[in-house]
Amino acid sequence: MREDVMTSSNTILETVGLTKHYGGVHALEGANFRIHAGEHVAIMGDNGAGKSTFVRQITGVERPTRGQIIFNGEPVAFENPMEAREAGIETVFQSLALADELDVPDNLFLGRELVRFRFGPFSILDYKAMRQRTLEALEKTAVKIPNLRNTIRNMSGGQRQCVAIARTATFHSKLTIMDEPTAALGVQETAQVENIIRTLKQQGEPLILISHNMRQVFDLVDRIVVFRRGRIVADLKKDETDGQDVVAYITGAKTGAEFQDTAA
Repeated sequence: MREDVMTSSNTILETVGLTKHYGGVHALEGANFRIHAGEHVAIMGDNGAGKSTFVRQITGVERPTRGQIIFNGEPVAFENPMEAREAGIETVFQSLALADELDVPDNLFLGRELVRFRFGPFSILDYKAMRQRTLEALEKTAVKIPNLRNTIRNMSGGQRQCVAIARTATFHSKLTIMDEPTAALGVQETAQVENIIRTLKQQGEPLILISHNMRQVFDLVDRIVVFRRGRIVADLKKDETDGQDVVAYITGAKTGAEFQDTAA
């Protein structure tokens, strides 16, 4: 992996030789990746390039075939997404994983409810505390939800996405991952989500953004990492590249040999 001006002491997540094989299919091969404190990094690549496979390995959805994941300075091997969440990695997937019949606080604390009292197998939930924490999370991410008691089913696509993003702020995540967060949204809703990402940047929170939207990537991130056929073929500083250069790596017009030489 290439040397960066930033030191390993502020590295939030690092993968070394991360690899995933499905039988004879090499979906991910030798991925060396770093993200530092406060940094926003985009992962780009064509469909089937290995982006989603990479995310599934680092979030505990799947176990890698080989390689190492280092999070917050410690080697980790998450057995499932809940372990990753408990460690501080919050992921907003395209599917959102929200409960349509529940309101905003119930969704934010789903599976991590705050409890006032426990009586053996029975518990009394602390709805007041969960509502207050929800308001704090919405304020932190600049998300505007007029009625917290409104069920997710009755919200727009943009509001649903914002609720999913606000959930990451509720639990003070050390790293946020967003997988195509605006793919199904209109112009205004996309702008709202992008403003949330900018707010996270201002607050110094690291973020990995998986996106096909070139304009969005150049507006929001510091670095662009390109995957092709299961391998990382480029690691580019946004200010030192352009859209044509990125597309060349995505399509294979540039092979990534230059990056391979410096990253070995």
